[in-house]
Amino acid sequence: MADIELIKQLRDSTGYSFSEIRKALDSVGGDKGKALQILQSLGATIAEKKAVRSTSEGIVESYVHTTKKIGALVELMCETDFVARNSLFTELAHELAMHIAAMDPQSGDELLAQPFIKEPTVSIQQLIQTCMAKIGENIKVGRFVRFQI
Repeated sequence: MADIELIKQLRDSTGYSFSEIRKALDSVGGDKGKALQILQSLGATIAEKKAVRSTSEGIVESYVHTTKKIGALVELMCETDFVARNSLFTELAHELAMHIAAMDPQSGDELLAQPFIKEPTVSIQQLIQTCMAKIGENIKVGRFVRFQI
């Protein structure tokens, strides 16, 4: 019974299928931490394979801080308009806009290398790769801009 709860926890946190989670848990004797590492490396592998695909669809997302003194716009690209309307994709775009407003990266490379403000153990690149693995499409950050008064 605890095994099912562990699978549910990993599914909620990673979005991977039950079979992928079961394989990861079986390969490490049920160790949650090690299974999570396997699933993260799986996400990186999936993202690497998808990275060559064209990203001609996407959305522009905004974030304005409650003080109305700082805001950001980000262009998040994907392969299809279907994914552009996906709630995971739009949530990622919003998180990225908020991160840009807070951290003020000066380039795309700097943005991707930064630790995510809500989870400092995860870089923006890893956050995007995890979303790519869940959604099944290539995702790229296009242009972004930050405004401050």
